[in-house]
Amino acid sequence: MFARVAKWGNSLGIRVPRDIAARLGLSEGTRVDITAEDGRIVIVAARPRFNLDDLLVGMTPEAMSDAFDWGPDKGREIVE
Repeated sequence: MFARVAKWGNSLGIRVPRDIAARLGLSEGTRVDITAEDGRIVIVAARPRFNLDDLLVGMTPEAMSDAFDWGPDKGREIVE
């Protein structure tokens, strides 16, 4: 399948045909990594980027104490 390179602002752009995008699971807004290798342009879907706040949703000190049992607090670990 062929595509034509077009000017897009100060850059160049290529439209990804619908059937190829569908096969790769690409949609508008999908992040991709673009590299040049051996005279070819390689485009791959980027790995997801995680936000620490999203990863820690629901984590509380109480939940963490249930996950790890280090035994009773001793010495300067004791907080009153």
